[in-house]
Amino acid sequence: METNGSAEARNRQLLSQSDPDVYAAMVGEEDRQRIGIELIPSENYTWPEVLATNGSVFTNKYAEGYPGRRYYGGNEYTDQIERLARKRAKELFRCEHANVQPLSGSPMNQAVYLAYMKPGDTILGMDLSHGGHLTHGAPVSHMGKIFDFVRYKTHPDQQGRIDMDEVMKIAKETRPKIVLCGYTSYPRDLDYAAFKEVADEVGALTMADISHIGGLVAADVLRNPFDAGFDLVTTTTHKSLRGPRGGMVLCRKPFRKEIDASVFPGLQGGPHMNQVAGVAVTLGKALQPEWKDYGRAILRNAKVLAEGLLERGGVLVTGGTDNHMLVLDTVETYGIDGKLAEETLDRVGITTNKQITPDDPNPPLRPSGIRIGTPAATTRGMGEDDMARLAGWIDRTLRERESEAAIEEIAREVRSFCEGFPVPGL
Repeated sequence: METNGSAEARNRQLLSQSDPDVYAAMVGEEDRQRIGIELIPSENYTWPEVLATNGSVFTNKYAEGYPGRRYYGGNEYTDQIERLARKRAKELFRCEHANVQPLSGSPMNQAVYLAYMKPGDTILGMDLSHGGHLTHGAPVSHMGKIFDFVRYKTHPDQQGRIDMDEVMKIAKETRPKIVLCGYTSYPRDLDYAAFKEVADEVGALTMADISHIGGLVAADVLRNPFDAGFDLVTTTTHKSLRGPRGGMVLCRKPFRKEIDASVFPGLQGGPHMNQVAGVAVTLGKALQPEWKDYGRAILRNAKVLAEGLLERGGVLVTGGTDNHMLVLDTVETYGIDGKLAEETLDRVGITTNKQITPDDPNPPLRPSGIRIGTPAATTRGMGEDDMARLAGWIDRTLRERESEAAIEEIAREVRSFCEGFPVPGL
């Protein structure tokens, strides 16, 4: 019987022969990930076992419906996989129901809205420039056109604090049907109990999008919204959870039927069962005791990286971090926009992403900051001393950006450094 390793080698050889252009791009991406450092908070290196499931025979199978109620035959093993993923998700996040079929983060949020909202209904969520996500009501998103999103902001002059009295005031004035909390670029933890109090006051559902911090919630190093009595929680399965690209909707039992119907047949057709298999593997990994150590290491690394930048005069949105990410104001710190900062760091093999800052006067494609996170670096085994070194490289690269000699020297140092930290699966 052919082993998985020999099958993978054979398949790579076939690809190199049948489509050398695609193969070359794949090899190039492998090299890029190997010789550089991924510091984008929403990126991570998945498990080799997940790479195996994503390229498995589950790719071949249609499985419209849910376990035991499929619209196609031959689903004995897909049922096993999906039931396993659901069981593990419920145990990991301490919830009563889990839908593991959403194809990614945006559709999982859309499924929740469409399950309980009508066009024009009001949702209260975080302002995009203060850390919210596109699907939290950005005017350019379809959800922002369908529903009436009202927004609360953070207070940058108070280390990014969310004024819950202000959130309560907005809720009473607008009477939202959903009170939504969660973020894509906010470096603090959230007071879910306070959001629940707001929702209860106006008779709204509670929804938390923990896509960025799902792995940290699973590790019990950040708060779990279900512990505060939340109704609905969404999370992607990649990012800090380290799985395949996908999404989940987690909820209490009373919301099970509406959520399942909204995902399928309301929004999607057949689930990607290779992805669901990868989610099952990921959740199994996160149930192991070592996962808590990993979560703690991510947080320690983020704090050390933040401290290193602050010591060098860096201006951080919220003044620091409680989670895995930080937002560096590059205009205030270095006099350059986030696009130039991102491109400059790319030159030395440090990958970040440009990021808007609260009430940013600059456009989204040339914003005032960059977003930096530690999950991927932590996955490769980098620790606190390495984060201190990274802070020095980031600062020196942006300060000496006009010196080609300095850029080349840092790039060599980064490449040599990365040789000591293998990328899982490569």
